[in-house]
Amino acid sequence: MSVAGAPIARILVGVDGSEPSVEALRQAQRFATSLGAKVEAMGCWEYPQMYAGYVMMGIGQFEEGARAILDEAVKTAFGDETPANVTVSLVRGHPRETLIEASRNADMMVVGRRGHGGFGGLLLGSVSSALVAHAHCPVLVVHTPEKAHRAS
Repeated sequence: MSVAGAPIARILVGVDGSEPSVEALRQAQRFATSLGAKVEAMGCWEYPQMYAGYVMMGIGQFEEGARAILDEAVKTAFGDETPANVTVSLVRGHPRETLIEASRNADMMVVGRRGHGGFGGLLLGSVSSALVAHAHCPVLVVHTPEKAHRAS
């Protein structure tokens, strides 16, 4: 498989810890395995606008919390053994802008869709919509498969 004649060697996955982002990791790895590609699981974090107030209150551990969420998502997707072709990175910045910029160095991007079911579920979230519109590589938006125990 290739994009515009070039082989896919690097797949970027936006990970926020949600179930759809874990599924995006799984799907990216399925593609990567058959293509011999590398997968980068990227989490993003940023300080809230009122950061100084949080520090004064003693709850300024935003980067550590984001790292824990990212690591847990990777573990949920792959178990205790992260595949050798998967790297994990945590970047400070808003997810939309950070992932768009990171897409410059990717051959493909995979992100999860946070559907809300019904009519609302037809819409993409703000980050996935921005990536589809502005990424510098093809974007695959995946959703979480229906669970067997859900009623039809």
